[in-house]
Amino acid sequence: MPLLEIKGLTQRFGGLQAVSHFNVAIEEGSLIGLIGPNGAGKTTIFNLTSGFYKPTEGVIRFNGADTRSLKPHQITAMGMARTFQNIRLWPNMTVLDNIRVSQHYRLGYSIWDCLLATKRYLSGEKKINNLAEDLLEAMGLKDYAQEYPKNLPYGLQRRVEIARAMSIQPKLLLLDEPAAGLNSSDVDGLIKLIRWLQKEFKITIWMIEHQMKVVMSLCSSMKVIDFGRTIAEGTPEEIQSDPKVIKAYLGDENI
Repeated sequence: MPLLEIKGLTQRFGGLQAVSHFNVAIEEGSLIGLIGPNGAGKTTIFNLTSGFYKPTEGVIRFNGADTRSLKPHQITAMGMARTFQNIRLWPNMTVLDNIRVSQHYRLGYSIWDCLLATKRYLSGEKKINNLAEDLLEAMGLKDYAQEYPKNLPYGLQRRVEIARAMSIQPKLLLLDEPAAGLNSSDVDGLIKLIRWLQKEFKITIWMIEHQMKVVMSLCSSMKVIDFGRTIAEGTPEEIQSDPKVIKAYLGDENI
């Protein structure tokens, strides 16, 4: 059984059909790409998969369970994490607290435990502190633990966002254009980081990305969509030379 299986996924916003009968089966341990021109429907697919939108039609199964009726935090609790095209960090919380806050949904202590500083509260806080500090060290962010994300370079902010997603110890990580806004040096570092994450944590990764250097370096296979429809799928080499893909990105005159 695939870790993530999507069949016939369709999404309409009024008269606009943003996604049309999209299918994918992502096996555990794989690193798959989803590409297409701007406005093709890629982020909409991620929003549907992670519970931010409810599909008009189709089936989404994660780890064997139908997730269509679940809310984003419930899907997260099942082991699916994601990042966003536009970085969404709490700018006035420290890097450490940005990582810590993602753990509170599963700690199990009450507001009274917090107010009274009970043993359950102290034990839970120690646990999330240790996890956050270990993750920051592993991802080369230990020196920035007490910094505010708003004061960090863009490349480090992106790394913090990925670290926050990793803090829930996901089975599946959705990366929405992780290289957006990065310079060439940061892109090289991102490729190394993603490759290391998959190997070190043995996670499955599904990635949206416009920078071909990233997807060609990392992805074993990819799907291409345009106007919400799948137009090609295969290995990076097959996709790179597909006339339908070239047309979608560059227009008829370039074929």
